[in-house]
Amino acid sequence: MDNGLRLVVGDWITLEKPATKVRFEVFVDEQQFPAEMEIDEFDAVSLHAVAFDAAGEAVATGRLLPDGHIGRMAVVKSARGTGVGGMVLQALIDAGQQHGFKELVLSAQTHALGFYGRYGFVAEGDIYLDSGVDHQTMRLVL
Repeated sequence: MDNGLRLVVGDWITLEKPATKVRFEVFVDEQQFPAEMEIDEFDAVSLHAVAFDAAGEAVATGRLLPDGHIGRMAVVKSARGTGVGGMVLQALIDAGQQHGFKELVLSAQTHALGFYGRYGFVAEGDIYLDSGVDHQTMRLVL
C-alpha cells in the first residue's frame, strides 16, 4: 500500500494482539474509557481490520459485527490525518457489501461525524452519552 501502510482483515484469533494494542492506546489511555469495557463478547464473532505502518506497528483498527454494525474504530494519535482511518473504514464497508448487508450502522463520537460523513454515513437521531462521551448513530445505505 502507499506510504508503507499495510492493511490486514481477519478474525479475532489472528488480529487480537494488534487490535487490542490500538484500542487500549486510544480508548483507555487517551480517552479514559474503562479498560474492562474494551474487550467484549462481540470481538470473537466480528471481522476485524488492522492497519500497520512501515515499521510494522499497528496504528488503526475497526470491526464489523455480524449484524452490520461497525465499531471500535480507532487510530493512534501519531497516525491521524494520514488516511489510515479511512483505509480501515473502507475495508469494513467493502466487507459489509460482500456480506450482502443492505446498510451499515455505527455509533460515532461527535468529533468524528465529518469523517464518517465523507464515506456516506448519515447522522440520525439525537446525540447521546456513552461512557461520558457524546455519540450519534450514523447509517450508510449500501
